[in-house]
Amino acid sequence: MQIEGQSLDAVLHRLYRTLLEQGQSQGGTRGANLEILGVSLRISKPRARISRSENRGKPFSALGELLWYLSGSDTLDFIAPYVPRYAEDAVGGLLEGAYGPRLTRMRDGIDQFGSIENLLKQRPGSRRAVIQIFNAEDIATHHKEIPCTTTLQFHMRGDLLHMSATMRSNDAYFGLPHDVFCFTMIQEMMARRLGVEIGEYMQYVGSMHVYNKKLDDMRAYVEEGVQQTIEMPPMPTGNPFSLIAKLLDVESRLRAGEALDASKEMGDQYWADIVRFLQVFWAREWEVDYPGRLKELRAELFTKTLRPYVDGRMHLTAKRRKTAGIGEIIATNG
Repeated sequence: MQIEGQSLDAVLHRLYRTLLEQGQSQGGTRGANLEILGVSLRISKPRARISRSENRGKPFSALGELLWYLSGSDTLDFIAPYVPRYAEDAVGGLLEGAYGPRLTRMRDGIDQFGSIENLLKQRPGSRRAVIQIFNAEDIATHHKEIPCTTTLQFHMRGDLLHMSATMRSNDAYFGLPHDVFCFTMIQEMMARRLGVEIGEYMQYVGSMHVYNKKLDDMRAYVEEGVQQTIEMPPMPTGNPFSLIAKLLDVESRLRAGEALDASKEMGDQYWADIVRFLQVFWAREWEVDYPGRLKELRAELFTKTLRPYVDGRMHLTAKRRKTAGIGEIIATNG
């Protein structure tokens, strides 16, 4: 089964309707679910990687997961604030199936991103530009959690860099929006590193499924209707991988409560907006001036199409303060 669309939302709507209509009931280690085997997704405008829906627009947690990957970390401490449910799979404070160490510290000291760059510069049409994530050891030994993604393959054709992600399993409701965001960001980062433009994004999934406990939420998303296709702006030219250390440093300082100027830290407004998103996430909700701080950050965003996601966070906070009261929020977060 192949599903095509210009944006994440276009693909999600077709996929979710198909799962609801044709999905087969299955049991599983994480609960009952609806499943379709052998699903292929194709997104022609990968920069339209963030859902415009209030239901599925999750840019803050997806950005946190991307940085977790790029950091090479497998610690729960890093990712838990962004994706708390990972705590269910942690063993001794670590995630055995974390992508970061596999992407950045492959066994025998192989730099997979560097190897891809060297290969495609020497042989642009190569079909060997594959990053391995899933290893043979993942099924030979018992782990509480193993990677859902098996490989990422880069296809340079002309002046475009296409990418294929192959997955053994994909949670259509929780995992898929994050996967598309993270993998297309990596795709665009590699395209910039190679000096070409981003092409199409493809994702092949052995088991595409949604857990029964999320069926009502999925139906609510479908009922919202297809959202307008809006793309993130293009990444600046140059090698974005050179900025990873800086982004991780800024993230750690924001996590510690430091105030900083995104423009002065990053220079380019694209990456400054990425930092502003991190500032929105790490703003202290229990502080009395929290709504005002979000308004300030919203106004600072250079990319105006990103502002609705800050609005969503503001509306959620207003709702929580109305129902719970600031005292309860302070007690919960302070």
